[in-house]
Amino acid sequence: MQLDYEQELNPEQYDAVTAIEGPLLIIAGAGSGKTRVITFRAAYMLQKGIPQSSILALTFTNKAAKEMAERVRTVTGKKLPNLTVSTFHAFGVKILRKEIHRLGWRENYSIYDEVDRNQLIKDCARETGFKLETFDVNKAGMLFSDVKTERKNWEGVDDGYEKVFHEYQAALKAYNAVDFDDLIGLPVRIFQAFPEVREEYRDHYRYIMIDEFQDTSLQQYQLMRLLARDNVCVVGDDDQSIYSWRGANYQNIINFEKDWPRRKEVTLYRNYRSTTTILDAANSIIANNTNRKLKDLRSPNEGGAQIELLSPANELDEGEQIATIIREIKLKDKLRYDQFGVLIRTNNLTRYLEEAFLGANIPYKVTGGTSFFGRKEIKDIISYLRVIANPEDDVNLIRIVNVPRRGIGRRSVELLTDVAKSRGCSLRAAMEAVRGDPFIEFPDRTRQDVESFLGLLEMFREELLHRRNLAVKVRKLVDAIDYWGYLVNDNQHNDKAAKWKFLNVESLIKGIDTWEKDPDNLDPSLFAWLNRISLITRDDQEEDDTGKVNLMTIHAAKGLEFDVVFIAGCEDGIIPHARALEEGDGNVEEERRLFYVAVTRARQRLLISVCQQRRRNAMPVNCVPSPFLAEIPEHLTCWREPESELSEDEQAAVWQDVRKMFGKDAE
Repeated sequence: MQLDYEQELNPEQYDAVTAIEGPLLIIAGAGSGKTRVITFRAAYMLQKGIPQSSILALTFTNKAAKEMAERVRTVTGKKLPNLTVSTFHAFGVKILRKEIHRLGWRENYSIYDEVDRNQLIKDCARETGFKLETFDVNKAGMLFSDVKTERKNWEGVDDGYEKVFHEYQAALKAYNAVDFDDLIGLPVRIFQAFPEVREEYRDHYRYIMIDEFQDTSLQQYQLMRLLARDNVCVVGDDDQSIYSWRGANYQNIINFEKDWPRRKEVTLYRNYRSTTTILDAANSIIANNTNRKLKDLRSPNEGGAQIELLSPANELDEGEQIATIIREIKLKDKLRYDQFGVLIRTNNLTRYLEEAFLGANIPYKVTGGTSFFGRKEIKDIISYLRVIANPEDDVNLIRIVNVPRRGIGRRSVELLTDVAKSRGCSLRAAMEAVRGDPFIEFPDRTRQDVESFLGLLEMFREELLHRRNLAVKVRKLVDAIDYWGYLVNDNQHNDKAAKWKFLNVESLIKGIDTWEKDPDNLDPSLFAWLNRISLITRDDQEEDDTGKVNLMTIHAAKGLEFDVVFIAGCEDGIIPHARALEEGDGNVEEERRLFYVAVTRARQRLLISVCQQRRRNAMPVNCVPSPFLAEIPEHLTCWREPESELSEDEQAAVWQDVRKMFGKDAE
């Protein structure tokens, strides 16, 4: 299958695709067809007779690697079994499977996940004499990762932690295991210690391409530098470098320029995604960063709607306004829900947006974090309410039977399950049988715990099934089980985490209070509220033809695009984040890059919301708009006016579409 590359690509893309010999740096602006260039470049190399096995393409997520490989196969019309398209870490696994014996591991090594790693770190801390009450395993895990990836050294660190680290490293080797950081670090060690192995891989992979180059870490750059000769192509955009917190270093673009001074450089500046209004705003924002390569994105989509600014009274009003506008735009512009993206800086901003979407019957999915209703502390309280409403709900009963801890642990649940099986009844019925029948073999102490637990559920069932004051009664339940004490005990080294989780519980109760006081709510009962919650806690895999609104963090939105984008919570202290402001100018530049990424996700319309007040620590605080908003030229923005009512013709057109959906001809 011969492709007409000049016909398929613009001049800059064609230049990048056909330059296959020698080092190449491609600066790919947002929406400029980066993935298309990589795909066609691989196809062009194959067309020129380069063997599949000689090509290595590296990217950052399994999804991106799979999509890239599939697109190359589609373009070439070939199966390409010997083409390597992989994530950095998967490629590291491939090297280690063959070479790890050189460092003293056996080939059938295990890869420890975070749970396994933390348990081993705890064991090593105990071995080196740490009292576990004073040892923060999460802090240790982050420190060990920073040391392994060369982001930190031991200077100024407690000597005890360094001892634990060396014990941990020795234990990994003894157990024939590696952790996630080793998947890059150990191949680097192998290539440095065994030049003949490095040359073997260099001879094999003679053409290397790296996507999202601005997101590579120093160690990943080191791996690439050891592996690549001259035929290396890196594709990236320093303006979209937003992952420094996980080791990404956009300075690698500068490192590449130093290491390959005779490189060719191509800039892809034509943006095929956004209108000129959106691009002009994006260019104006990012121009305020000083440490960047100059580029000016251009779009063939001339003009476009002004960027609309919203000024809701508070976060509750913000959610309701965004939900209302989504419904209005969907109806007028005949869009699907999945053509809308609602972007937030931090995951804790989802709650009121979720509530608003739920109230407006808007289907949505949360990406890049946990849904408010999916957080453990929220699920715990909802599980209590489900069990109180439906005593036979074994799934939720098992979740809460020992939360907070009350002596009904795993062994007790196994004994209760045996009773349930022998009697053919639910777990709840088995508990009642144990309480009422002293002849059932069961530990006396645990029998008392079961009786106390059942008494709690029965008392609150009687209270909660009455319609009035549901929120007050839920708060009483939270106090009765001492959920705050449970959180404090469960987060002994992190007071902030315990407070944050309890504030989420308070937010849940406040949401119930708002819902039951709504004058349009004709059924403020526990059953009605649980049915409402079921709409958003149902299986996210269940899809429908209309799609779902994408509610996500800006980090999770990178690489995606939507016809209509909302940026919620565009306030100082959120965008840029207060922590970034404390940490210095470099972090502010990354926050600006993050805002730039958010703006450039929009194809046709961009709406930015700035609350007048927002609750912090349960108290309303006046908000100040993000300073980044002042960097957008005023003529590109307008304050949004309420949507006008649909005209009679528009109403008639909507009804005609509805009739078509149900297979009826329009009258």
